[in-house]
Amino acid sequence: MTTLRSDALVIFGVTGDLAYKKIFPALQAMIKRGELDMPIIGVARAAWTLDKLRERVHESLEQGGGVDPGAFAKLSAQLRYIQGDYQNADTYERLRQALIGVARPLHYLAIPPSIFGVVMQGLAKAGSANNARVVVEKPFGRNLASAQELNRTLLEVFPATAVFRIDHYLGKEAVQNLLYFRFANTFLEPIWNRNYVDSVQITMAENFGVQGRGGFYEEVGAIRDVVQNHMLEVMALLAMDAPVGHDPESMRAEKLRLFHAVQPLQPDQIVRGQFRGYREEKGVAADSQVETFAALRLQVDTWRWAGVPFYIRAGKRMPISATEVMVKLKAPPLAIFHANALSQSNYFRFRLSPEVVISAGTLVKEPGEEMRGEATELVARYLLCGENPPYARLLSDALRGDVELFTSKESVEAAWRVIDPILGDATPVTEYEPGTWGPAEAAKIVAGEEGWHDPKPEASKPC
Repeated sequence: MTTLRSDALVIFGVTGDLAYKKIFPALQAMIKRGELDMPIIGVARAAWTLDKLRERVHESLEQGGGVDPGAFAKLSAQLRYIQGDYQNADTYERLRQALIGVARPLHYLAIPPSIFGVVMQGLAKAGSANNARVVVEKPFGRNLASAQELNRTLLEVFPATAVFRIDHYLGKEAVQNLLYFRFANTFLEPIWNRNYVDSVQITMAENFGVQGRGGFYEEVGAIRDVVQNHMLEVMALLAMDAPVGHDPESMRAEKLRLFHAVQPLQPDQIVRGQFRGYREEKGVAADSQVETFAALRLQVDTWRWAGVPFYIRAGKRMPISATEVMVKLKAPPLAIFHANALSQSNYFRFRLSPEVVISAGTLVKEPGEEMRGEATELVARYLLCGENPPYARLLSDALRGDVELFTSKESVEAAWRVIDPILGDATPVTEYEPGTWGPAEAAKIVAGEEGWHDPKPEASKPC
């Protein structure tokens, strides 16, 4: 179905950290590709001028990869700025005036979820929600109940087809490649099940801390920040069945079916950690119990995956920054050759960031007279030079009304249903040293002798 393209972009929270780090570089990339010839109206509480906003954008681009003079000049010319309190009706009246002549605005809510409702009601009362679309950031709510309430509030103002719940991970080329690799190759499907897969591990490690955003992190924590959204989405792409077609609804239906099959977590299936020094961060409580690390064991009750554990681990101040998937295959039933073959199982490894690597672990014979094996990886490595930033891809899709890479209301709520039982203080927080792989207690989450797979630095290649 053909949909009409939005003809203006309104960014609430334009002076914030998300706009600075992600949105401004995406806007420049979109302009370079000819995808953003429209007014860009920033709205925020800060008493800035338009020139101040332009300076902020320029600084962001310098920090985020470089300023393209031509694209920046076009972006600057398209920028507008409205300063006002989100509680004040006058803010939305001035926005309505700025949107005169615009038929289909796209509103981007780069603001805390706690004020989504206020902004949506303000837009509705001013008439600026008519024929409009809205993009909302993760985390979408704080738990299942708040996500359901937020969905109700959204749908009171916008039709379901006009709501875009953004998870920038779904716009990453590496994550899209994961989905493509699964369903474009015939050799994988016969073994992608409980008969051959022993376990699946997904690790998202960051070697930095909260980067001055302690107040924000106190409200979120690792589980809400990356597990409930990014990591469960990656798990769904790994475990879902093939959709009946490439249309967005078919993809969403299979993902939702997978989420419904994941059993809600129990306290014995999670270990939470907090790196030493987190409580000294600005905005963090002296007795904070917010996790900066989480390790979880998930169960998927389908015929394909019953009995196969899915392990998820996410943490800050870890040895390296990397996101990696390890799909460990079962060992051969008998050791025909040397006994050490049984301890070297086959696997598929997917490095999703910062590099993109797909590899298969195999055993090959060592040179010599004995039938002894050695582990070898068959590696495919991709260089993402000039990759369209995830936010640029997703914003372009939202402007066109394409929902494929956005999460549905049902999937968001199904993911919260999995996470809900272990939120808050359901489990204790254990301190761990910065630069390590989290608290030692996390080892008990993984069954078997081999434990967690720790991503290692990849040999980088220049573009």
